[in-house]
Amino acid sequence: MTKVNPFLMFQGHAEEAMNHYISLIEDSEIRGLVRYGANEPGEEGSVKQAAFSLKGQEFMCMDSNVKHDFTFTPSFSIFITCDTEEEIDRLYQGLADGGSILMPLGEYGFSRSFGWVADKFGVSWQLNLPY
Repeated sequence: MTKVNPFLMFQGHAEEAMNHYISLIEDSEIRGLVRYGANEPGEEGSVKQAAFSLKGQEFMCMDSNVKHDFTFTPSFSIFITCDTEEEIDRLYQGLADGGSILMPLGEYGFSRSFGWVADKFGVSWQLNLPY
């Protein structure tokens, strides 16, 4: 075994999601992107497979060429430990925009500030500012 990576399967928004995430989280980048071509099973130009990193954590993703009745659930979430109030506020707003709030940003006794959102793509994020 060489690596273990989280893999996100989108249905048509993989590239938009990656670009949104790397715009919000510094030191992040798209590392590789392969698109479906003509006469392939996916929609031409959509993401066949991609790799991106968020603050050094590598992820993979794709646009599924098969429509599914399921999507992301909060049972799997991406947990971010923030350094400042400004950072957690900015990320919370950016990720919650167009999505849904699972736990409003606040002090819950286990950290200075914590919030849990599902972004506009359905991916769940826990944001934490420790004591």
